[in-house]
Amino acid sequence: MEAEITLDVDGERHRITADTRTTVLDAFRDHLGITSAKKGCDHGQCGACTVLADGRRVTTCLSLAVANQDVRFTTAQGLARDGGHPVQQAFVDHDAFQCGYCTPGQVCSAVGVLDEFGRGWPSAATSDVSAEPELDDEEIRERMSGNLCRCGAYTGIVAAIGEVGGRR
Repeated sequence: MEAEITLDVDGERHRITADTRTTVLDAFRDHLGITSAKKGCDHGQCGACTVLADGRRVTTCLSLAVANQDVRFTTAQGLARDGGHPVQQAFVDHDAFQCGYCTPGQVCSAVGVLDEFGRGWPSAATSDVSAEPELDDEEIRERMSGNLCRCGAYTGIVAAIGEVGGRR
């Protein structure tokens, strides 16, 4: 069954007609030509398709487009507008990518991680959940664990996030 779907992506509203089973990822790539979200595992396990949905991280391969019509999506392309996001520059500065396939999802996830951390939300690596978490390497690795990099650029990724998060 097809439906008229309106998606807000990177500040622009798009109206498409798509099967009600169409994922947000497939709507982005196949209907809107937005390719920064990558199709990796198609099971929500690699993070290559991660974008921000109302500021929170989401794997678009598991989200149906028809169920996300009131959501504001921000992709890595959207973060790059107006001079880019500090996370993007930090990824360049710390050589936090090799082939670049996972980079858009890594960047979006990192932006979400820094927001979650800034709000004081604990993770599984937070030793004292009653205290404000510390942005150390273990905390960053735990929070980014849903994003895989086959090239192994994790050292640069952790350093980039730590820099933008204020850790020296």
